[in-house]
Amino acid sequence: YGLAKSGISSFKFLKKNNKVFLFDDNKKISLNKLYKKNLISIDHIKKLKFDSIILSPGIDINNCALSKYLKKNLKKIYTDLDIFYSFYKNLCITITGTNGKSTTCQLIYQVLKKQKIDVRLAGNIGYPILSIKNINKKTIFVIEASSYQLQYSKIFKSKFAVILNISPDHLERHKTINNYVTAKFKLIKNQNKNSTAFINKNDKLIQNKIKKN
Repeated sequence: YGLAKSGISSFKFLKKNNKVFLFDDNKKISLNKLYKKNLISIDHIKKLKFDSIILSPGIDINNCALSKYLKKNLKKIYTDLDIFYSFYKNLCITITGTNGKSTTCQLIYQVLKKQKIDVRLAGNIGYPILSIKNINKKTIFVIEASSYQLQYSKIFKSKFAVILNISPDHLERHKTINNYVTAKFKLIKNQNKNSTAFINKNDKLIQNKIKKN
């Protein structure tokens, strides 16, 4: 659901071994023949039973054409980050926060690259995670994760997780600052015991969330 970069990359990744349907709120969206062939209508969606719903980060389930349908099927909603994790278990360094995500990701990427490490930059920084090619077991990922991506992710885990800072942002989507902070903290909450998290100890919203937990 949603045919921007992440939606299209998810389709390309999954179509070889799965039956994948496409949907976008914009009926006038420009698509090639392959995509048009798999594009379906709302009426068609309601007649089918889906195993999973892959939601693009830009889709707000409270303000979209399939709002009621998505709310009824929350357990089936996943993100491209979830798909990635289900296929690959590579070492990931995932950065989130309100400000400085892209800069931090770029710096870490450049440092690792200069050490001749097979490192890839992906996520909200402009390179959908499922668009990355030629991955091997030693490939390391530096991922920029937005609150939109984390909000709907269910199984994605990152060996190293970083929350740089949190200040009020995207509240038109998250509605409350608590919802926004909770979305960011999913990155840490989903980690296992062998993972490492880095947080800004001087950030009030981060500290308040830690105290509540």
